[in-house]
This record gives sequence, structure tokens and C-alpha cells, in this order.
Amino acid sequence: MHNETTRAGRFAIRVFNLWGALRDYFGSRNRRRNEPVSDRAGLRRFLETRASYMAQTSLYGYLRTRAGMIYPQLFDDDVFVHSINIAKWHVWLACLSDLSIYAGGLLAQRSRASSPEVGELMKELVAAILHDTGNPADAGGDFSAHAARVQARLAGCDWDGVGDDETPFSESPAALVRWAPVVDNLKELDEAIVRNSVRFRWQEIRRDLRRHLDAEAVLRSAG
Repeated sequence: MHNETTRAGRFAIRVFNLWGALRDYFGSRNRRRNEPVSDRAGLRRFLETRASYMAQTSLYGYLRTRAGMIYPQLFDDDVFVHSINIAKWHVWLACLSDLSIYAGGLLAQRSRASSPEVGELMKELVAAILHDTGNPADAGGDFSAHAARVQARLAGCDWDGVGDDETPFSESPAALVRWAPVVDNLKELDEAIVRNSVRFRWQEIRRDLRRHLDAEAVLRSAG
């Protein structure tokens, strides 16, 4: 019984640490959901909070579903914890990439700004997010290269061609399948379900941004 209590306590501490960055989001979820996205700071905050929310709920939700009753015990394994830390950062980058493309597409559709103007704004916002994030110690050696690919995707985007649909959300489902610390044969069985689950989770965030984005105000605030 003492060992089980110790394990449960250790698991709780680890989960608290992993989810610490989301406390503001969960603690004031309704208020945040109702905030207008009407300036550069608001759009950046939306990108940061929703990318983090999607990355962590998708990753931990998949692991919890796949592991079942043994899920808490996995956090006793330092190798697993190391792997999940690497995974969460790569899934976050993919989520940030997808959401930034979608948000830039909405800006282009809903404003009189040119495609280059939208592109410059989105590149600037994402560059600021990545700069403040730095190169996390627990993210593994591939983090910087992945972050560079996110920026390259933004640089090469045809913003006028981005649709208000699932098309921009191509990186995050693939990243969860690739990086989740689950054995390959199980991931092969799960892949279709996992990808569809991630796409489904994005629907609410897409609705939020459609409802609260004031594209013209965001573009004016960037001047």
C-alpha cells in the first residue's frame, strides 16, 4: 500500500509539472474563450494557448487510452518520461504550425490585407513565440530543426489559398502518430483513429477563432 501511495504521489507531481503551462488556460477557460481576438497580442495568445492545449490533451489522451489502468505506472519510468517530454514539444510545434496557417488564412479572407502583409504578421508572431520558448532542455536534439520547418512552412504559404476547413491541419495528426511513445505496431493499428481524433479536436478551436477574430483590427494593430 505504501508503494502504491508513493507511486500515485509521484505520478501526480509529474502530471502537475507537465500541465503547469496550461493552468491559466484551464483556470479561466470560459473567459479566454470569450475574449475577442482583436490585436496582435490577442492573436499571439490564442496561438500559444490553443496550440499547447491541443498538443497536451491529444498526446496525454492518446497515451491514457492506449495504456489503460497502467497509465500512472508509466510515469515511474524515467525513459518514458523523457520520451513523452520530447513528444510533447514536437506535437506542440506541429499544432502551432497548423493553427498559425489556419489563422493566417482567416486573416487573408476577412481583411483587405495583401497575402505578403498577412505572411509577415504570421511569421513575426510565430517567431516571437519560438524565441520566447527557446530550445527547451527536455525537447531533444531535433527541436530546433523542427522549429525551422515551422517557419519555412509559414514563409512558403499562399495565404490566399488557405481554406476555412481541415486542410491546414496536416502536421499535428502526423506528429502525434510519429512522436507518441507507443510501440510501432500499436501505432500502426491506431493511426487512422488517432489522426481523426486530432482533426476532430481542432473543430472547437476553429469555431472559437471564427467567432472572435476581428481580422481588420488585428492587421491595424500590427502597424
